[in-house]
Amino acid sequence: MANRKKIIIMGAAGRDFHNFNVCFRDNPEYEVIAFTAAQIPNIAGRQYPPSLAGKLYHNGIPIEPEERLASLIKLHTIDEVVFSYSDVSHEYVMHKACLVNASGAQFTLLGTRQTMIKSRKPVVAVCAVRTGSGKSPTSRKVCEIIKEMGKRVVVVRHPMPYGDLLQQRLQRFALYEDFQKHDCTIEEIEEYEPHIEQHTVVYAGVDYAAILAEAEEEADIIVWDGGNNDTPFYAPDIHITMVDPHRPGHELTYYPGETNLLLADIVVISKEDTAKPENISLVKGHIKQSNPKAAIVDAALPVTVEKPELIKGKRVLIIEDGPTLTHGGMAFGAGVLAAKQYGAREIIDPRPFAVGSIAETFEKYPHIGKLLPAMGYGHSQMEELRETIHRIPCDTVIIGTPIDLRKLISIDKPTDRVRYNLRETGTPTLKELLESRLR
Repeated sequence: MANRKKIIIMGAAGRDFHNFNVCFRDNPEYEVIAFTAAQIPNIAGRQYPPSLAGKLYHNGIPIEPEERLASLIKLHTIDEVVFSYSDVSHEYVMHKACLVNASGAQFTLLGTRQTMIKSRKPVVAVCAVRTGSGKSPTSRKVCEIIKEMGKRVVVVRHPMPYGDLLQQRLQRFALYEDFQKHDCTIEEIEEYEPHIEQHTVVYAGVDYAAILAEAEEEADIIVWDGGNNDTPFYAPDIHITMVDPHRPGHELTYYPGETNLLLADIVVISKEDTAKPENISLVKGHIKQSNPKAAIVDAALPVTVEKPELIKGKRVLIIEDGPTLTHGGMAFGAGVLAAKQYGAREIIDPRPFAVGSIAETFEKYPHIGKLLPAMGYGHSQMEELRETIHRIPCDTVIIGTPIDLRKLISIDKPTDRVRYNLRETGTPTLKELLESRLR
């Protein structure tokens, strides 16, 4: 025990905990000194609790800000740092590797064989090369296809445990009331609500072995609904990867999105209705070069709104999905597409009116520009989002988020909600590919 290798796990409240659970918990060869936290606000300063950490960690494991990484390596004479979060460029990963090496430690990326759990039920994984590629509507369409085959389907969602980790160990969502029961953030509800609207049960949490055991009891087929551009936690029987022609080349330059591209059985090119033809061709060329055996599905993500008259000729505030704009790096989303399609007169800049952490988000991600990210990592930030919207002079608020934001915060202005669903534009279709493989 005295010769245990000292480890730090770099994370962002998700993949890091899973990697610990499957590779290091109860492993006497390693001592995990700390997790570090990045990407998500207000997740550092917590503790991975003893009851989740296992018999070797009677006091739990601290979660430190990533800014302390180099000093932690030197203070504890760390042997190895395990990088465990996603949706970052290859260059970003190597900068972190150089920092770790310069501080004296080994830099490690765990492999899929080490981190994927095998299910006793078939698993269809829906992943992406970048956040905001159209994964969520594709997951919903996959669930519809499986139900049409007469099979019971349950979704297991990539983790977002931003609150009490012990209480969030294993969560099941079947009703809208479950969001209140589990004190969900906007980011969580954005991913869960569309499935609930389609009467599909969703599991999420911290301990994905325990979650899988529960999900297997009520499903014939499990759909892994991946987050960011992470690889699946479960070994998939069918691996679907989304690519985004609005960001051509990112499928080859982001971690671990390129891994998803290489692993894919099916690659879906979304947003072809709004992308440049040359970008679609470039993406297809990269797919055929990297993974020539993968089936390619051409698809669109058409947008619709409730009341077009609230947009035409109006001064609009556009609220887009938070993670898509922030670490997803997008400068527009469904709300912008709806504003253009339905003839908005002007997009109002929210930045002069932003308060608190919303203003800090604009400072951290200046590329966002005139869009308001639907940041809601906790009640205080949700209140700051509401106050920011209240302060902005506009005729209409366009809600481009995956959820109906009006159910979560009070908006004192006319609103129009954008919806978007995946529509294949050629053959093969997802239905044809899934039915042939699952039967």
